[in-house]
Amino acid sequence: MQNQTMRYFLYARKSTDEPDRQILSIEGQLAELREYAKKENLIIVKEFIESKTAKEPGREIFNDMIASIEDGKAQGIIAWHPDRLARNSIDGGRVIYLVDTGKITALKFPTFWFDPTPQGKFMLSIAFGQSKYYVDNLSENIRRGFRQKLRNGIWPCCAPLGYLNDKNTRTILPDKDRAVFIRKTFELYASGDYPLAEVRRIMNGVGLKGRHTALSTSNYQYMLKNPVYYGVIRYKGEIYEGKHEPIITKALFDHCQAVMTRKSKPKGPKLKAYTYRGVFHCKECGCFITTETQKSHNYLRCTKRKGPCAEPYVREELITAQIKGELKSVSLPPALANGLILMAEKERAASAQAVGDTVQKLRFKMDSLTCNLNLLLDMVLGGKLTQDEYVQKKFVIINDKKVIQDKLAAFARQSVNRFEPEINFYTEAAHVGEIAESGKPEENREILKKIGSNFRIGRRRLSVEFKKPWEFLLNFNSARAKNNNFSAEFLTSENLRRGRDSNPRRLAPYRFSRPAVSTAHTPLQVSCPAL
Repeated sequence: MQNQTMRYFLYARKSTDEPDRQILSIEGQLAELREYAKKENLIIVKEFIESKTAKEPGREIFNDMIASIEDGKAQGIIAWHPDRLARNSIDGGRVIYLVDTGKITALKFPTFWFDPTPQGKFMLSIAFGQSKYYVDNLSENIRRGFRQKLRNGIWPCCAPLGYLNDKNTRTILPDKDRAVFIRKTFELYASGDYPLAEVRRIMNGVGLKGRHTALSTSNYQYMLKNPVYYGVIRYKGEIYEGKHEPIITKALFDHCQAVMTRKSKPKGPKLKAYTYRGVFHCKECGCFITTETQKSHNYLRCTKRKGPCAEPYVREELITAQIKGELKSVSLPPALANGLILMAEKERAASAQAVGDTVQKLRFKMDSLTCNLNLLLDMVLGGKLTQDEYVQKKFVIINDKKVIQDKLAAFARQSVNRFEPEINFYTEAAHVGEIAESGKPEENREILKKIGSNFRIGRRRLSVEFKKPWEFLLNFNSARAKNNNFSAEFLTSENLRRGRDSNPRRLAPYRFSRPAVSTAHTPLQVSCPAL
């Protein structure tokens, strides 16, 4: 008779956030509990259904149910198991307290026995304690698994944009469809010519997107600051050496961080776009040369910020013509450029060995750094280092290893491509005159800024200091203009081997610096230096 007059609340809960599994689990609980109540002749006055973890207090529906019990609207609860009611000490204590005060006189579970006696309350507290222990232990096991994955260099969760989770190896692999877009995003931003909003517009336009939606500007900012793309995992402020394949180099990542830092500084008011704004200085006083428009023509003049200056105005068209002349002065005739390219290609074909000794030393240093990492861990375990000291020293060592890895990769490319800059220079020098003649003023300005420096205007004349190797090419063209036979003499192998010479008649093309290479391969014994 008591069961027929006592009123019960039915409570069903599922903590997972996956909708399909969640609905199925709750439906299963409801079906079982309704059948159990019918068999036991229990009166259910209301059903409470919740989809939230019980690890922490604060469940709204559970709190509403407890408040209704305190108001006397029901005297008992039907649930699948005590762990459905509570997995934390506060909610479990509330239930037991209501049993102590007589607000709850019955708790019904198909899988657990309960009676409102001292022994029953003791068993209920044990069940709640076991539920709390289970969830606490589960969280610790998950955190321990994360830490072990990180120590092994494995990305511990869902792969970031540009990578895919490999279910077989439990690691991440570059997404072939997106990795090229990720690399292009870093390259665009590193150029410094595109703000984040423009990078987003360009990359979204070519097809880069997230798993479900288009990427926002903040998504791109997060991507550009994430070190996972150069092979390092950052987790809760600590970095770990990743075993996954990097999409970009650390140098490119660092360049992007420098650009982001520079762009974060406050900007001044936007000025009118002039072709040569901020490019030239006054040869007389050193102030910037500015541009202003008078009668539909642009004129360049000294800003005179340091005081009076006698430097006259000069038409923009005149400076444009002088820039073309300067570019032509460092160009090469196609026949001469082809001869230099042919000699460089022969030298490249004759090079059989590359960077042997240097690579061996770098690998030795890499082994030493790995050994130092192990020593650091031993020192932490031995109490000789604090956790903060360990994190700082580990950060330095891992970054050093990434720098060495990038150098090794660069040497591997250099073994085949170390002549490419030289060949590209000869090719560019052969075409720079043609580009100067046909290019727009903005294009010629950028070429001039690339190959020269210290641009000054004095008495309406432009002066430029060319960078190497363009400076040598300027001297060569000057000497060749004075001696018609100079180009033929220059192409002889004897002159090419002379290197840089103060005598223009013996001027040789600038050789790009290359690392010293030793063909001797002496085995090295790896030892760990003291930290």
